[in-house]
Amino acid sequence: MADRRERVRDRYRSLGFGELAAAAVFTGVGAFVIVPRLDGSDRAPFWAALLPLLMILVQAGCYWLAARSWVAVAPIPRGLARAYRVLRIVDLVLLGAGLAVVVAWWPAHPVVASLVVAVWLFGLIEWINYFHMRLAYPPDRWF
Repeated sequence: MADRRERVRDRYRSLGFGELAAAAVFTGVGAFVIVPRLDGSDRAPFWAALLPLLMILVQAGCYWLAARSWVAVAPIPRGLARAYRVLRIVDLVLLGAGLAVVVAWWPAHPVVASLVVAVWLFGLIEWINYFHMRLAYPPDRWF
């Protein structure tokens, strides 16, 4: 039992740091590679698409790292469960607001528009993955 718990804790550590690393990479690439190449008017929709994704990735990383303390011992602590129920709604509002900004300031260049839509959709997929159904599971287990 202890060996299984340690394997799961290691897996959660890997997932947690992986999500935080992904958030750091997306931030760095966005800020230092993509944004400098965008016209001024395209920066707002890009950040509006990226920020909800970053929030979700950071929350996911923190969740996996925190879960190491209760895995195979107890259910998620009540306060943390409440916080993530609130974050589920906050993230959905951020995704909606991000989409509104993207639509209101639609990028003029089709490549930039495609990038912005892809980033926003990735954020939506991550939200679904973490708050609705685990997309890593086989489709017959999604519902």
